Amino acid sequence: MSPGTSASFVEDRSKASSLIRPLLVLISAPSGGGKTTLCDQLIAVRADMTRAVTCTTRPPRPGEREGIDYYFLSADAFHKRVEAGDFLEHATVHGHSYGTLQSEVREKMNLGKDVLLNLDVQGAATIRAKAQRDPDLKAALVSVFLTPLSITVLEARLRKRGTDSEAVIQKRLNAARHEIEHWKDFDYLIVSESIGDDLRRMQLILDAEKMKSTRVQGPDFDAETGKALCPNQGT
Repeated sequence: MSPGTSASFVEDRSKASSLIRPLLVLISAPSGGGKTTLCDQLIAVRADMTRAVTCTTRPPRPGEREGIDYYFLSADAFHKRVEAGDFLEHATVHGHSYGTLQSEVREKMNLGKDVLLNLDVQGAATIRAKAQRDPDLKAALVSVFLTPLSITVLEARLRKRGTDSEAVIQKRLNAARHEIEHWKDFDYLIVSESIGDDLRRMQLILDAEKMKSTRVQGPDFDAETGKALCPNQGT
């Protein structure tokens, strides 16, 4: 391949990416199911993906940065944003409020970025309900449920972390039993095996979703040669 041809191919691939509509990727799992690790892995390997930074009323932990890890709000400021309808979803967990701003998601998608949401089952249900009333969100949304092979495996993971008391572990396991029942509400199910396998399967899902005819603009063709001027996928 000549240098000129190589440059042209790279340019065509760049153009192709710009024709694919950004995804709103929602990953949910029971506590200890591995969704945070999977999200971290996805952000590390996909340059076209970014997180939706969450708002919270809890105080910053050491090393956490405003606007990068969270948007830290007072309880009053958070409540005002709830009343204004600014959140796609919000919930109270362990006495602190958390919420995903609509503007945070839409602005990043408008920049051509896939946006990643890491939510519990309740938050995922809220997003799906919002998407049913919003054509743009519905067209972009891809929901994935990640679960260990069994409750026994999940319990082993929670105990291995060594961060929770026995009472907390039992509470999380009881909640997980109910959360796992909702896996059929999601577009995809990944039964977690290893970090590498989870990431590989998630990448396959995203690549397939990006090739759906509803998400891509068809290529233009040269009238004489019939070849695509801007192919929407490459090898």
